[in-house]
Amino acid sequence: MLAAMSAAVSSKQIADRFRGFLPVVVDVETAGFDPQTNALLEIAAVPIHLNNLGVLVPTDALACHVEPFPGSILDPKALEFTGIDPHHPFRMAKPEKEALEYIFKPIHTLLKKHSCSRAILVGHNPFFDLGFIRAAVERNSVKKNPFHSFSTFDTATLGGLAYGQTVLAKAAQAAGLAWDNSLAHSAIYDAERTAELFCTIVNSWDKFTGKKF
Repeated sequence: MLAAMSAAVSSKQIADRFRGFLPVVVDVETAGFDPQTNALLEIAAVPIHLNNLGVLVPTDALACHVEPFPGSILDPKALEFTGIDPHHPFRMAKPEKEALEYIFKPIHTLLKKHSCSRAILVGHNPFFDLGFIRAAVERNSVKKNPFHSFSTFDTATLGGLAYGQTVLAKAAQAAGLAWDNSLAHSAIYDAERTAELFCTIVNSWDKFTGKKF
């Protein structure tokens, strides 16, 4: 249904809706809390479009597993929490720089297609995700980071405003969205649910105000 709704996208509208920014929902899974020393293990990104009805919709997710960078610290407690085995042979993980390029390249294409100046990272407590992205970009001397260096949209804040809930699972359920605890804490699942939550809140606001962008 979402694919059908997003078939006709107005590039001008999405650029105008967020003052030239393209919202891209990002979730990362890591081997700890320090972006300088702990490994980035998974990354998923879900670009957001505005369809011809003026409704915000998620698009297909970009996702990959990431190899721990050399010398990185793997906190056993973080690995236990996420359930990730960084050395599992079937992870098909990419080196960190290759993983960033895999995620960034299609985002750059969308920025050009929709006449947007930068991508703006949407996340649940996005300072965490953006911190790991920025550290990986620096570590690998990646020159073209599509994301704004500090501006973000936070679904924890939006969920607190709209539903009185700041935990992703509770905010999603309060919004009437499906939630499966057994799938949570994988980057792609959390990014897709966060994208649905973001679109639901913004679409509800636009409907409430009646403002057309």
